[in-house]
Amino acid sequence: MRQVNHDQFAAALKTWRKQRRLSQLNLASEAQISTRHLSFLETGRSKPSRDMVLHLADCLDVPLRDRNSLLVAGGFAPVYAEHNFNDDQSAGIRAAVEQILSAHEPYPALAMDRHWNMVASNRIVPMLLADVDPELLRAPVNLLRLSLHPGGLARRVVNFTEWRDHLLDRLRRQIDVTADATLRGLYDEASHYRMPNNGADSTIDQDTDGGALSGLVVPLVLQTDWGIMRFISTTTVFGTPVEVSLSELAIETLLPADGPTGSALHQLVAGI
Repeated sequence: MRQVNHDQFAAALKTWRKQRRLSQLNLASEAQISTRHLSFLETGRSKPSRDMVLHLADCLDVPLRDRNSLLVAGGFAPVYAEHNFNDDQSAGIRAAVEQILSAHEPYPALAMDRHWNMVASNRIVPMLLADVDPELLRAPVNLLRLSLHPGGLARRVVNFTEWRDHLLDRLRRQIDVTADATLRGLYDEASHYRMPNNGADSTIDQDTDGGALSGLVVPLVLQTDWGIMRFISTTTVFGTPVEVSLSELAIETLLPADGPTGSALHQLVAGI
């Protein structure tokens, strides 16, 4: 049984090295081990120690979830805990996330997991989801589908092409880091969505659709029941996490890119 696990480790190590586009020489130099030893690890001729598994995973910037998998493949127990966001054990994490989201009001904010599934949001987010196909709002709500599917927000995104390209590029970079098969499938799916039939990209002056930040960031320009709103987005992750789910959690916040958007949101919240 130990040999089977070790063979799995050898294959996984080689896969991660290639995923990072490193030669054996590059990785051996980074890890400060001999190229011969690394070659033996990748061919199964040498058995890794627990410390070596973790050291190589650190050199390769392997996500915590996959570090656990490497440890198991090498015959060792996982070292990083993993809890479901809704479990009692995650109460502290949930409280911290909800505090961040609430503090961001009157602006929209939400939290999502590694597969772009929304796990929490503040009160503003549901207000911007008018006319969305109810099927897209069934749990788990996938934010990429919600944003780009013709039945979702896509028909309200004025600068749809620009926003779609931004999201898909971000997803590509995430795939490069994680090598996640589910994300690859999500990318393939979203890449083939038809364009929304809403005249997007032609109803607003593109030189001004980002407000004062035009030309600096990709804005989200959204047609809402309160008029056109312009947002810039930020992504926040927790620093130095040692728990798998927390390491994969991202908090997405939208900030007004112009004065009218900020004023409209303040008035909207005042009416709640």
